[in-house]
Amino acid sequence: MNLPQHHPGPPAVERPILRRNATACRHAGPLLLAALFLLFGTSGLLAGDSLFTDFPVYQPSTNILQASMATNAAQRLKVSSPASPGGTNSAVSIATNIMDTLDDTYRLAIGDRISFQIKEDEDDPTQLTVLDSGDLEVPYIGRYPAVGKTCKELAGALKVELEKEYYYHATVIIAVDAMTKSRGIVYLVGAVRAPGPQDIPSDEVFTVSKAILRAGGFTDYANKSDVKITRKGSASGAPEQSFTVDVGKVLEQGKIGSDLTLQAGDLIYIPERLVHF
Repeated sequence: MNLPQHHPGPPAVERPILRRNATACRHAGPLLLAALFLLFGTSGLLAGDSLFTDFPVYQPSTNILQASMATNAAQRLKVSSPASPGGTNSAVSIATNIMDTLDDTYRLAIGDRISFQIKEDEDDPTQLTVLDSGDLEVPYIGRYPAVGKTCKELAGALKVELEKEYYYHATVIIAVDAMTKSRGIVYLVGAVRAPGPQDIPSDEVFTVSKAILRAGGFTDYANKSDVKITRKGSASGAPEQSFTVDVGKVLEQGKIGSDLTLQAGDLIYIPERLVHF
């Protein structure tokens, strides 16, 4: 009986051992990391070289961001209602304090030049002139009476008008840039040495006693205690006003509290005494 003969196959090929690959990778890791550090270090040195100074370097837009934040804050102040949250009330308080510092002594006259500004608009001040009618041509509002008002009074009145229709909150700043040389004319009649018209100076408070002194003083028979001033009504159709001033006490006893500040158009009548002695 013939048994089948076994033929041996091809000799087995021994597979490569992966141990060497793992060892190679373990050595290549630090080398790759060192190469990366060397690359970044070289880039940093080259960036400082004059050869690369012409290339633009990125800078964060800090100024643009700050300007945008300031503009947005101002816009929120302009359009926000005073009743809304978010710090608007504190901004309104600061704006009110600014208006409280405006001049409250000098009263505007025809020909005065003023600067007008609404802080919420972030615009430069506008130059306005008090017209012959006594009005100002105010932006948004139109003609508005100004003669006889102080800067503080006028700013407060314009604030009310602007907030009726145009603003939730308006901070109005008014300042006198140039005063007219004359604030109008008064007329002296009667027992003074130089009767006639006199200009009201713009740089002082012009009173009855000053007008009489400027007219050369009383005549010998003037009734110093009964000087009468007639003033036209401040509005069309308003009745005239009459005042009596004892100028003798003002000049001789220094009682300046009883003196009267004059306005344009006032008529000062100085009577004579009934008995001349």
